[in-house]
Amino acid sequence: MHQAEPNRDETAQLPPDDVIGVLLRQHARIRELFDAVRDGTVEARRASFLELRALLAVHETAEEMIVRPTVKHIGGEEEAAARNSEEKEANKVLADLEKLEFGSEQFTSMLAGFEQSVKEHAAHEEREEFPSLRRLCTPEELGRLGRRLLAVESAAPTHPHPATAGSPAAQWTLGPFAALLDRVRDAIRKN
Repeated sequence: MHQAEPNRDETAQLPPDDVIGVLLRQHARIRELFDAVRDGTVEARRASFLELRALLAVHETAEEMIVRPTVKHIGGEEEAAARNSEEKEANKVLADLEKLEFGSEQFTSMLAGFEQSVKEHAAHEEREEFPSLRRLCTPEELGRLGRRLLAVESAAPTHPHPATAGSPAAQWTLGPFAALLDRVRDAIRKN
Protein backbone atom coordinates (compact mmCIF):
# COMPACT_ATOMS: atom_id res chain seq x y z
CA MET A 1 0.00 0.00 0.00
CA HIS A 2 1.25 3.47 -0.87
CA GLN A 3 2.40 5.49 2.15
CA ALA A 4 -0.30 8.13 1.71
CA GLU A 5 -3.02 5.70 0.62
CA PRO A 6 -5.80 5.87 3.19
CA ASN A 7 -7.18 2.93 5.09
CA ARG A 8 -10.20 1.58 3.15
CA ASP A 9 -12.19 0.97 6.35
CA GLU A 10 -11.69 4.57 7.49
CA THR A 11 -12.70 5.89 4.07
CA ALA A 12 -15.81 3.68 4.04
CA GLN A 13 -16.89 5.16 7.38
CA LEU A 14 -16.95 8.73 6.04
CA PRO A 15 -20.35 10.12 5.05
CA PRO A 16 -21.06 9.62 1.33
CA ASP A 17 -20.99 13.37 0.68
CA ASP A 18 -17.86 14.16 2.75
CA VAL A 19 -15.54 15.85 0.24
CA ILE A 20 -12.49 14.01 1.55
CA GLY A 21 -14.27 10.66 1.37
CA VAL A 22 -15.46 11.38 -2.18
CA LEU A 23 -11.93 12.29 -3.29
CA LEU A 24 -10.32 9.33 -1.51
CA ARG A 25 -12.73 6.91 -3.20
CA GLN A 26 -11.92 8.52 -6.54
CA HIS A 27 -8.18 8.24 -5.87
CA ALA A 28 -8.69 4.52 -5.21
CA ARG A 29 -10.63 4.13 -8.47
CA ILE A 30 -7.91 6.00 -10.38
CA ARG A 31 -5.28 3.57 -9.03
CA GLU A 32 -7.48 0.62 -10.07
CA LEU A 33 -7.91 2.05 -13.56
CA PHE A 34 -4.16 2.54 -14.04
CA ASP A 35 -3.75 -1.16 -13.21
CA ALA A 36 -6.55 -2.09 -15.63
CA VAL A 37 -4.96 -0.09 -18.46
CA ARG A 38 -1.90 -2.35 -18.18
CA ASP A 39 -3.69 -5.71 -17.89
CA GLY A 40 -6.27 -7.58 -19.96
CA THR A 41 -7.35 -7.56 -23.57
CA VAL A 42 -6.64 -4.57 -25.77
CA GLU A 43 -10.35 -3.67 -25.81
CA ALA A 44 -10.62 -3.86 -22.00
CA ARG A 45 -7.43 -1.82 -21.55
CA ARG A 46 -8.66 0.84 -24.01
CA ALA A 47 -12.04 1.03 -22.21
CA SER A 48 -10.20 1.42 -18.89
CA PHE A 49 -8.11 4.24 -20.35
CA LEU A 50 -11.21 6.05 -21.59
CA GLU A 51 -12.80 5.74 -18.14
CA LEU A 52 -9.54 6.89 -16.52
CA ARG A 53 -9.30 9.88 -18.86
CA ALA A 54 -12.86 10.96 -18.13
CA LEU A 55 -12.52 10.42 -14.36
CA LEU A 56 -9.27 12.40 -14.20
CA ALA A 57 -10.74 15.22 -16.30
CA VAL A 58 -13.83 15.67 -14.12
CA HIS A 59 -11.96 14.98 -10.87
CA GLU A 60 -9.26 17.58 -11.51
CA THR A 61 -11.74 20.18 -12.75
CA ALA A 62 -13.90 19.78 -9.64
CA GLU A 63 -10.88 19.94 -7.33
CA GLU A 64 -9.76 23.17 -8.96
CA MET A 65 -13.24 24.70 -8.75
CA ILE A 66 -14.29 23.52 -5.27
CA VAL A 67 -11.37 22.25 -3.19
CA ARG A 68 -8.56 24.64 -4.15
CA PRO A 69 -10.43 27.87 -3.34
CA THR A 70 -11.30 26.42 0.07
CA VAL A 71 -7.70 25.36 0.72
CA LYS A 72 -6.50 28.79 -0.37
CA HIS A 73 -9.07 30.48 1.91
CA ILE A 74 -8.03 28.51 4.99
CA GLY A 75 -4.42 29.56 4.62
CA GLY A 76 -2.95 27.16 2.12
CA GLU A 77 -2.30 29.53 -0.77
CA GLU A 78 1.05 27.90 -1.64
CA GLU A 79 -0.46 24.43 -1.29
CA ALA A 80 -3.38 25.31 -3.57
CA ALA A 81 -1.06 26.86 -6.16
CA ALA A 82 1.24 23.80 -6.12
CA ARG A 83 -1.63 21.34 -6.63
CA ASN A 84 -3.17 23.49 -9.39
CA SER A 85 0.21 23.60 -11.12
CA GLU A 86 0.49 19.80 -10.94
CA GLU A 87 -3.01 19.44 -12.35
CA LYS A 88 -2.22 21.83 -15.20
CA GLU A 89 0.80 19.70 -16.13
CA ALA A 90 -1.21 16.47 -15.79
CA ASN A 91 -3.87 17.91 -18.08
CA LYS A 92 -1.26 18.58 -20.77
CA VAL A 93 0.12 15.04 -20.52
CA LEU A 94 -3.37 13.53 -20.58
CA ALA A 95 -4.17 15.55 -23.72
CA ASP A 96 -0.94 14.28 -25.32
CA LEU A 97 -1.79 10.69 -24.36
CA GLU A 98 -5.21 11.05 -25.92
CA LYS A 99 -3.55 11.93 -29.26
CA LEU A 100 -1.23 8.90 -29.29
CA GLU A 101 -2.02 5.47 -30.68
CA PHE A 102 -3.31 3.45 -27.74
CA GLY A 103 -0.84 0.77 -26.70
CA SER A 104 2.06 2.10 -28.78
CA GLU A 105 5.50 2.17 -27.21
CA GLN A 106 5.34 5.96 -26.86
CA PHE A 107 1.88 5.74 -25.26
CA THR A 108 2.99 3.04 -22.81
CA SER A 109 6.12 4.95 -21.82
CA MET A 110 4.26 8.24 -21.38
CA LEU A 111 1.48 6.51 -19.44
CA ALA A 112 4.00 5.05 -16.96
CA GLY A 113 5.46 8.47 -16.19
CA PHE A 114 1.98 9.97 -16.03
CA GLU A 115 0.83 7.32 -13.57
CA GLN A 116 3.76 8.11 -11.28
CA SER A 117 3.03 11.85 -11.33
CA VAL A 118 -0.70 11.28 -10.67
CA LYS A 119 0.11 9.03 -7.71
CA GLU A 120 2.53 11.64 -6.31
CA HIS A 121 -0.10 14.34 -6.77
CA ALA A 122 -2.72 12.26 -4.92
CA ALA A 123 -0.22 11.56 -2.14
CA HIS A 124 0.38 15.32 -1.71
CA GLU A 125 -3.35 15.91 -1.48
CA GLU A 126 -3.83 13.08 1.00
CA ARG A 127 -0.90 14.16 3.19
CA GLU A 128 -1.18 17.94 2.98
CA GLU A 129 -4.56 19.21 1.75
CA PHE A 130 -6.95 16.69 3.25
CA PRO A 131 -5.68 16.90 6.85
CA SER A 132 -5.95 20.70 6.69
CA LEU A 133 -9.49 20.48 5.38
CA ARG A 134 -10.42 17.95 8.06
CA ARG A 135 -8.89 20.12 10.80
CA LEU A 136 -10.27 23.49 9.68
CA CYS A 137 -13.71 22.62 8.28
CA THR A 138 -16.72 21.34 10.18
CA PRO A 139 -18.33 18.05 9.12
CA GLU A 140 -21.21 20.10 7.71
CA GLU A 141 -18.81 22.19 5.60
CA LEU A 142 -17.09 19.04 4.33
CA GLY A 143 -20.49 17.63 3.34
CA ARG A 144 -21.45 20.85 1.57
CA LEU A 145 -18.12 20.82 -0.29
CA GLY A 146 -18.65 17.20 -1.24
CA ARG A 147 -22.10 17.90 -2.65
CA ARG A 148 -20.76 20.88 -4.60
CA LEU A 149 -17.83 18.79 -5.89
CA LEU A 150 -20.17 16.04 -7.11
CA ALA A 151 -22.44 18.60 -8.77
CA VAL A 152 -19.48 20.17 -10.60
CA GLU A 153 -18.25 16.73 -11.67
CA SER A 154 -21.62 15.89 -13.18
CA ALA A 155 -21.22 18.83 -15.57
CA ALA A 156 -17.41 18.94 -15.96
CA PRO A 157 -15.47 18.31 -19.17
CA THR A 158 -14.70 14.63 -19.85
CA HIS A 159 -11.54 15.36 -21.84
CA PRO A 160 -8.44 17.32 -20.85
CA HIS A 161 -8.42 21.03 -21.66
CA PRO A 162 -4.92 22.34 -20.91
CA ALA A 163 -5.90 25.96 -21.63
CA THR A 164 -8.19 26.07 -18.57
CA ALA A 165 -6.37 23.60 -16.31
CA GLY A 166 -4.86 24.99 -13.13
CA SER A 167 -7.12 28.06 -13.09
CA PRO A 168 -10.35 27.92 -11.09
CA ALA A 169 -11.50 31.16 -12.78
CA ALA A 170 -10.98 29.69 -16.25
CA GLN A 171 -12.71 26.48 -15.19
CA TRP A 172 -15.78 28.42 -14.02
CA THR A 173 -15.83 30.56 -17.17
CA LEU A 174 -15.01 28.10 -19.95
CA GLY A 175 -15.60 24.71 -18.31
CA PRO A 176 -19.35 24.49 -18.97
CA PHE A 177 -18.85 25.08 -22.70
CA ALA A 178 -16.01 22.57 -22.89
CA ALA A 179 -18.10 20.03 -20.98
CA LEU A 180 -21.00 20.38 -23.38
CA LEU A 181 -18.72 19.85 -26.38
CA ASP A 182 -17.02 16.89 -24.70
CA ARG A 183 -20.28 15.16 -23.86
CA VAL A 184 -21.57 15.61 -27.43
CA ARG A 185 -18.27 14.27 -28.78
CA ASP A 186 -18.46 11.27 -26.41
CA ALA A 187 -22.06 10.53 -27.47
CA ILE A 188 -21.18 10.68 -31.18
CA ARG A 189 -18.20 8.34 -30.72
CA LYS A 190 -20.37 5.76 -28.95
CA ASN A 191 -22.71 5.51 -31.94
